[in-house]
Amino acid sequence: MSDILVDVDGHVGRIVLNRPQAINALSSAMIDDLTRVLREWEQDPDVHEVVIAGAGRGFCAGADVREMRRAILDGSADPVDFLAREYGLDRLIATYPKPYTARLHGIVMGGGMGVSIHGSTRLVAPNVVMAMPETIIGLWPDVGVCHALSRLPGEIGTYMALTGQTITAAQAVRVGLAQAMVASDAADAPVVDLDAADGGSPAWLDLLAGDDIVAILGRLEASEDADARETARVIRLRSPFSVVVTLRALRRAARMTLDEVFEQDICLGRFFAQWPDFVEGVRAQLVDKDFSPRWAHARVEDVTDEEASAAFGETAPSR
Repeated sequence: MSDILVDVDGHVGRIVLNRPQAINALSSAMIDDLTRVLREWEQDPDVHEVVIAGAGRGFCAGADVREMRRAILDGSADPVDFLAREYGLDRLIATYPKPYTARLHGIVMGGGMGVSIHGSTRLVAPNVVMAMPETIIGLWPDVGVCHALSRLPGEIGTYMALTGQTITAAQAVRVGLAQAMVASDAADAPVVDLDAADGGSPAWLDLLAGDDIVAILGRLEASEDADARETARVIRLRSPFSVVVTLRALRRAARMTLDEVFEQDICLGRFFAQWPDFVEGVRAQLVDKDFSPRWAHARVEDVTDEEASAAFGETAPSR
């Protein structure tokens, strides 16, 4: 278990994600090790609570999507099995019978949200940058997080889901993604200012309301607010198919239990494992790093309702 460090200090079970060279990206082995340790501690009367943290410059950058991409390309493993094991770990955390505290610092993204947000407590250092950046790599915000994002005040969850942009530690506490801030290094600045003068969210975020992504982008692009227009520009850079599916998944999640959201994620995972945008998005963002992905669609306007419905198992895929 060299990629996770485990210790019991008094009655506290402590876990440190220990893959700092990859910002603690969760490999399949790490997911299995975490699941086994938590299962053991679940039954151990001497362990009263669990605390998880990360080594290096961030808590966790997410699941190891490079590993998933390789599995798709060479057929060495079933990427849906990877997702099922990851979601199983997240479900275990969500129902854990003992207090589970995540101490977060630096980068907290994707799968890192999964192993923290479903616990009982999240404490954030001021340098935390939190995001669900899946639309950047041709996926959707998974690990059950659409359940939480769909319940955030206003449209902050929609902003996070569609853009993949970060929020700060202070913003995470304000909207309820964390309970408190703890002392650490200075915070990084967000790309778009999501704090209004009165401490709430800016009025332009309301333009993200609704189920029609084309109408949402039209409102943002026509806005007099520079941050609204910048948000539209960012969404346009993401996988158009991912953006369309993400909005639908998020709106559906608002009416679902957490278990139902995980089931939706598995369904979407089966589809995205054979849809070309994921392999291409990881290539452009993380492998070749040319940041010029060639998405299956040029614009969100080109994604048909039939194609989006296929991702949810409602129609047959057209590609």
